[in-house]
Amino acid sequence: MTISLRQLRYFAALAQTLHFGKAADLCFVTQSTLSAGIKELEDGLGAVLAERTKRKVMLTPLGETIAERARALLRDIEDIKALAAQKRQPLSGPLRLGVIPTIAPYLLPRALPDLRAQYPTLDLILIEDQTTRLLQDLRDGSVDVVLMAQPWPTDEFTSTVLFTDRFSLACAKTHRLSSSKQVCPADFAEEPLLLLTDGHCLREHALGACAFASGEAQRGYEGASLLTVAQMVAGGLGLTLLPQIAIDAGLGRLNDLAIIPLRKSASARHIAMVWRKTSSRDDEFKKLGTFFRPIEA
Repeated sequence: MTISLRQLRYFAALAQTLHFGKAADLCFVTQSTLSAGIKELEDGLGAVLAERTKRKVMLTPLGETIAERARALLRDIEDIKALAAQKRQPLSGPLRLGVIPTIAPYLLPRALPDLRAQYPTLDLILIEDQTTRLLQDLRDGSVDVVLMAQPWPTDEFTSTVLFTDRFSLACAKTHRLSSSKQVCPADFAEEPLLLLTDGHCLREHALGACAFASGEAQRGYEGASLLTVAQMVAGGLGLTLLPQIAIDAGLGRLNDLAIIPLRKSASARHIAMVWRKTSSRDDEFKKLGTFFRPIEA
């Protein structure tokens, strides 16, 4: 029995997409080449790994198990390659960084020029997505490290906190609270609160900063981006909570928008880098994290 990494890579792609054409695109091969490779794997194992019909592909129970083991093996192979590259030259070659949408537009534009200047051979591949999907990509080996916000369940990974990102209240300049030097959650508990849609961790972090229950946030508009939410607030449609990195990056300078610090000391999220415990690139990822810390931190 002979099993090749090529066959496992083809099968892992099929397990991810459940579609031969999409799997072939992921592997940069033709569909016939991918099909032949998976057939060779099945013949070598003497077992059917995927059931094929004209409409869909379904993995067999054995196929599910082998797909999981194949993903783990392929992750280990990539880690071995990365370890060798790190010993030759740190922060060089491909590195897949996952970033959540409430961090990416505020930290990346400032950090990336310095990173490229100091490490010109680093091939940084950016993947922007919500936290849940990025952590699954991290488990699967589709990304190497994730730049995200905590608190969030990450005990299965290694993580390091880069800095604390505090929240402030944002309201229209015509709002009764706009001239306040500080506010506490009780000051706006009955006001319409505008937040990001479900799936964004910032939504829960903002609610936690005010000790509001999740159901209490359904009274206001829900947006897909902080910029949209901030613009709606500036138009007088409600209030919101903005993280400091977004305020510093320009949201705090929107016309007709007032920013008031929260009095509660715990009103913050923590920006962290997270990676697999099995990764051999701890030193590299910690060095990468230094580029995303605020200058004053």
